[in-house]
Amino acid sequence: MPVQISAKTDYALRALCVLATAPEGAAVKAVDIAAAQEIPQAFLETILVDLRRAGLVHSRRGPGGGHRLGKPSFAIVLADVVRAMDGPLALVHGHRPESLAYAGSARHLQDVWVAVRAGLRAVLENTTLEQVVQGRLPEQVTAFCDSTRSWTSVWPPPVPDPTPDLPAPDLPTPDLPTP
Repeated sequence: MPVQISAKTDYALRALCVLATAPEGAAVKAVDIAAAQEIPQAFLETILVDLRRAGLVHSRRGPGGGHRLGKPSFAIVLADVVRAMDGPLALVHGHRPESLAYAGSARHLQDVWVAVRAGLRAVLENTTLEQVVQGRLPEQVTAFCDSTRSWTSVWPPPVPDPTPDLPAPDLPTPDLPTP
């Protein structure tokens, strides 16, 4: 499976963005979070439970209840959210890259998998929720975003045109009767 951000993580981050922009100390109801980010409410409720268990959200029931951040937005890094939702940032067949050992010509694959995890960490451990909602993303994020290649999917590869670029043939125009 390719490196993929789950819907659960995406929804969790979007929900936290809503909470981060709420007035200080204000509790936001799940229905309002779901509506603001077009997240299925039943799924959001499950996500909010996981965020609460991770200490990223505080919840209160009742008429004045709702959800608020469990700590300041500047203290929540995106990696914490990914890990709370989906576990470790990068696994290979369910194993941490440093626990792998490859033989022969594949022996350096472990280094590649460790580097992939380090790349994810470089972005996710150094980007806070506050930076996201304020649009003040760190250099390691903006550097990637400045590359046009970052915005272009390379999979699936483009399908070549089965017809080569040949000049159009010069065909005689038919003589049409004049009305």
